[in-house]
Amino acid sequence: MTTPVTADRLAAMMESARQRTLELLAGLTQDQLIGPKLAAVNPMLWEIGHVAWFHEHFILRREHGHAPLLERGDALYDSIAIAHETRWDLPLYPLGELLDYMQRVQDTLLDRLPAGMADERDSYLYQFTTFHEDMHDEAFLWTRQTLAYPTPEFAADGSGGSHVPERGGLSGDAAIPGGVFPLGSAPDAPFLFDNEKWTHEATVAPFRMARAPVTNREFAAFVEDGGYRRRALWSEDGWRWRGQAGAEHPVYWKPESGGGWRARRFDRWMPLEEDEPAIHVNWYEADAWCRWAGRRLPGEAEWEFAATMRPGAHGALVKTRYPWGDAAPTAAHANLDGFALGCVSVAAHEAGDNAWGCRQMLGNAWEWTSDTFRPFPGFAPDDYREYSEPLFGSTMVLRGGAWTTRSRMVTGTYRNFFEPTRRDIFSGFRTCAL
Repeated sequence: MTTPVTADRLAAMMESARQRTLELLAGLTQDQLIGPKLAAVNPMLWEIGHVAWFHEHFILRREHGHAPLLERGDALYDSIAIAHETRWDLPLYPLGELLDYMQRVQDTLLDRLPAGMADERDSYLYQFTTFHEDMHDEAFLWTRQTLAYPTPEFAADGSGGSHVPERGGLSGDAAIPGGVFPLGSAPDAPFLFDNEKWTHEATVAPFRMARAPVTNREFAAFVEDGGYRRRALWSEDGWRWRGQAGAEHPVYWKPESGGGWRARRFDRWMPLEEDEPAIHVNWYEADAWCRWAGRRLPGEAEWEFAATMRPGAHGALVKTRYPWGDAAPTAAHANLDGFALGCVSVAAHEAGDNAWGCRQMLGNAWEWTSDTFRPFPGFAPDDYREYSEPLFGSTMVLRGGAWTTRSRMVTGTYRNFFEPTRRDIFSGFRTCAL
């Protein structure tokens, strides 16, 4: 089901992911690599080993019968078998030995790739385990944010120059015509995750969607209007969460003595950038803001329609891979790949607009939808059976990626999913008219 790609492309993807992983570890002490025991993060020293083990387990050992490269790997790094709360107490390998293990796994994987075109199976597995590393790199970023570690440093992206974004806001709604369309991914997609299977007919009524995500300025108005203390604005579960968390405002905000807000980005407190998207807000906070503003979150089908459909010849609608078409993302289209080291204004990246003028449907901040994460008709798990299936029914769908997400992975059909309580992740939201 995966389009074969060249071995050189697979190698370049793997090397890019590994460079990012190493950059995210650089400069951290042994104590920082362990960190405090929290439900939202892993000890980074454990997570490093898990990333390498996953490559080895799914390709070298399970697919090709290779002998284990690390004596205690299964006992330490299998995330399905090892409970989260126990990972701080394991006899973990020191960083130097883990880095050696990571390199041995990578070298072995690269050595077995053929010259020229890889077959369909290798094209799928090598991309999947690389995307898994990309996901953990995003997790390393939210760990560094959660624990107020210093801002990481990333090497230049090699795109031929930096993209200077627009500033200011972007107001108003776009009128989306709706219609019958194929929701999900088809078997001929270049790559897909199991929860995108399979494309099926969905009907979306005409709707109006905000051209941009909700900004910090807009969210601050809700906070300053007492939004966190008004029971009528919150669902029952949301109000319970708010009380248990003691939430009075977004988690990385604090009020300034003279008015206004500051926000923490990694280890630095800075004035709140009012035209950037509100980020690190959970589903309950997004839902409460919508009740306050007289708006609603988009349904998952509405979001995908807006992100992938556009008028074609003779008035017919056609589906594309990205909001702007089928061309691969560049720095002009979206704030992806981490190089900005934070969000940019919601007015930035006009080149990435969809057919109706919605901006930043990919990148900058993940966007909550109103839907619970559930399987599409015809779903069947892929090789990593635990990737999606255990989370059906207990998590909410997010779409679009954040500034932390790799452009090689995210598309208009990519489905992310987290518990509605999570606000450590790089999540924001856009809204629709009632």
